[in-house]
Amino acid sequence: MIPIDKVREIISKHELIERELSSDKIDKKNFAKKSKEYSALNEVLNNAKQYISFEETEKELKKIIDDNNSEQEMRDLAKVELDELLQNKILNEKKLKLFLLPKDEADEKNAIIEIRAGTGGLEASLFAADLFKMYEKVSNKKKWLLELISISKSDAGGLKEVIASVKGNNIYSSLKFESGVHRVQRVPETETQGRVHTSAATVAVLPEAEEVDVKIDEKDLRIDVFRSSGPGGQSVNTTDSAVRITHLPSGIVVSQQDEKSQIRNKEKGLKILRSRVYELERKKLDDERSKDRKKKIGSGDRSERIRTYNFPQGRVTDHRINLTLHKLEEFMEGEIFDEMIENLSLQAQEDELRNLEK
Repeated sequence: MIPIDKVREIISKHELIERELSSDKIDKKNFAKKSKEYSALNEVLNNAKQYISFEETEKELKKIIDDNNSEQEMRDLAKVELDELLQNKILNEKKLKLFLLPKDEADEKNAIIEIRAGTGGLEASLFAADLFKMYEKVSNKKKWLLELISISKSDAGGLKEVIASVKGNNIYSSLKFESGVHRVQRVPETETQGRVHTSAATVAVLPEAEEVDVKIDEKDLRIDVFRSSGPGGQSVNTTDSAVRITHLPSGIVVSQQDEKSQIRNKEKGLKILRSRVYELERKKLDDERSKDRKKKIGSGDRSERIRTYNFPQGRVTDHRINLTLHKLEEFMEGEIFDEMIENLSLQAQEDELRNLEK
């Protein structure tokens, strides 16, 4: 049962915001924010009103059903209406519970996605490159803007590490379930005997933090500059353009050397640093609420996996929700990515609902 006071608050808040939006006293910034909140409340307003009127309507219908002086046709109609009322109550309750779930303020943010080769050597780096291509294709299909921040290549076209920002609507809510260890099972191109190898890559998705989200004081930073280097340590720049930023309070270190400009490298480095510090603070809050919360990113070991991509059998399996899609090729092309995310989102909502009801 949802406390009736909480449901009444939804209706009261809707009325209050409606009055605010129709007045001339609200500025542009607040108008956009209030409009969004009003729109969200609008979606559950009828559910809230029906939920509040349920008991009264139920009493009236039961009164007709129990009244022996009423015509049989009227009593039969009341029974049908009562059945519908009870079904609607269940639907209304579920929708209201989902609406009342604590909102993750980061869901609407853009994201920083970090992919690193894990267990498996060269094959792991090739898989890391395949994962990055997959996210590129998803971004293209969904009209998201994916911008490369830094990249470290391996031999044969693989990636040791790649960091990119993804911009659009509600990006973090769409990508946050990608954090973890992704395992691949396939026959590498270098394998002469056709044996299936298992490799892994890690993915970390962080909400892109703005300066207003996390305050980083200059005095808390140590910034070192050095010459950027290419493969084998060879110098690719004659100036000290590479930047290493250390956040002293947390110990987080970010290195950036992709740009020829020291200023641009510092800007990119601070963007990554800000998001990592923001995520660290979020994790601390989450850990306080849930002591058994799992880490978002593992060590890259093949036993710590959230998803397996099995190429010989053409399937992709998400182990958190035991979902297997026998359309691996389409998945890697970004075709059915939404199907996986929708199932993960629904499971997360159901888990939160169960916790709410405890």
